[in-house]
Formats: sequence, C-alpha cells, structure tokens
Amino acid sequence: MNELVTGEAVALELRPARLPSRALAVLIDLAVAMLAYIVVSVVLLFATASLDEAAQIAVSIATFLLVLVGVPIAVETLSHGRSLGKLACGLRVVRDDGGPIRFRHALVRGALGVVEILLTFGVVACIASLVSARGRRLGDVFAGTLVVRERVPAGQAGFVPPPPPWLAGRFSELDLSAVPDGLWLAVRQYLTRMHQLDPQVGWSMAERLSADLTAHTGVPVPQGVPPAAFLATMLQERQAREARRAYGGGPAATAVVSPTTGVPGAGSAPAGEGPGGEGPGAPVAAPRPVKAPPAAAGPGSERSDTGFVPPA
Repeated sequence: MNELVTGEAVALELRPARLPSRALAVLIDLAVAMLAYIVVSVVLLFATASLDEAAQIAVSIATFLLVLVGVPIAVETLSHGRSLGKLACGLRVVRDDGGPIRFRHALVRGALGVVEILLTFGVVACIASLVSARGRRLGDVFAGTLVVRERVPAGQAGFVPPPPPWLAGRFSELDLSAVPDGLWLAVRQYLTRMHQLDPQVGWSMAERLSADLTAHTGVPVPQGVPPAAFLATMLQERQAREARRAYGGGPAATAVVSPTTGVPGAGSAPAGEGPGGEGPGAPVAAPRPVKAPPAAAGPGSERSDTGFVPPA
C-alpha cells in the first residue's frame, strides 16, 4: 500500500510524492538558499577584507555549510518536514510510519543532500527517486523518511474510527516503544479500510494485528473487547503521544481523533497533570477496571451499547 497517514493525527491518507513535484520543491529551496548565500557572502566579503587569505577561505567554507546545509536542516526540523519549497508544492517529509520527523532525520537528509543534490547537480537524487517504488532519494532511505503529498481531495481522505469511550485512556501508562513503525502503519491502514473488507476477513486481520501488538507490548486484548476496538484504542494512545512530542505537551497532547474529520480535539486534562487534576508531581492512579460489554462481539454481531461497530 502506498497511502500513508501522519503520526500527528492531523491528516490522513497522504500519498508519496513523485519526482516532478519533489524536483520543483527542491528548485524553490535551492533558489532561496543560493540567494541568501550570495547576500551573506557579499556582506562577509566586505566585513573580512582586512583578514588574510586563509581566514577568508575558512569564513567562506563556514558560510557555505551554515547557509546551504545548516539552515535547511533547521527549517525542516522546526517545521516538522515543511521547507519553503515543499510548502509551496503541498509536500511534507514524514517518517516511514507517517509520523513527524525530528532533528536526526533532517540531519541525515541534509548531509546526504549535499552529495546527491549539490555536488552532483541532482543526478544521483533523480536516479534514486526513479528507481525507488515510493520516490525516495538516498537521504530518505538512510534517514527512514518519505516525502508525501499533503493536499489531497477531501472526498478521498479516510478516517480512523475512535475507540469506545469506556476504553479511552486505558493504556495511558503502557510502554509502546517496542512496537515497530511498520506495525503501526498496518494498524492505521486496516482501521481506515475495515468497513470495505469482508466481515470474516476483516475480523481475522484484526485478530492477527492485535496478536502482533500483544507480542510487542505484553498486554493482551481485554476480555469481551473486539480486536478492532483494541486496535483503535492503542492507535489513539500512540497518536496522543506523537502530538505531545510534536507540540510540546499542549492541549494536543491528549487529543482524540474526530470520527468525521480525522482532526484531534482538545483533551480532557492538561499535559503533566494526573487523572484527577493533580499537579505534575502527583502519583498517577492505576487505571480503573473496565466493565466489559454485556456480550462479546463476534464477526456477525450487531452494534453494541458502547457505540462501537465491529468490522463489517
């Protein structure tokens, strides 16, 4: 599957960008960077006129690395993968699993971009992008990133169904670091398409994905909880944590995905506070036991009182 979603729960069903749009974005970024480099070089030329030749060469090298390498890395890091050219073309850099990039991803992309874009005039980057099934250059391969399209028709965008209210926050203290990015992507894509699948096939896929999550987290599916509801709850918890990292613990830290728009809404408690509104230092109470629905949902069951619809 080539369609992806972001880990910030902001937009869904993003598609990998192809060579023409990526090349246009790179040209815009290079034009702006070269203009800034020329301006800074002229200013420094007059400012360092009294220095010897070795010092002027050192300043020139430092200016090149700062303006053409350091600034693009900083821009991609602070904008979560949106440079000026990508913003103009409706593109964005994300991780392989669809989550927002961090400094290490931007650093690897920028360092390899010097070789495959600047020193080879983009020849290496173009060849790698044409060979790759998802249009990735070498910097994307080594950084574990992907350039995707953010502007898609609204009618084509899917949404991840929200978890049942009685399961929300159940796994807030669970360690999810051992779950691989590929498994999260598979869970997202299943949840956005489960209503298009045959009931028996969808149910078996949900059980298989739930078993994979259980193997990596050590937490089994609660008794009486449909596997699709378990997947939606775990994914919602992961998206809330991604929002906390991306936005610094603001209201988006406890965001819940809207079932109609796919956009996170405000959480019920500010980040850093306990479940009862205590301060940051207060101990977190253990999660209350969840009351299972009256009857366990099966592949052919109807809507339960929780409002969750099993895969159909």
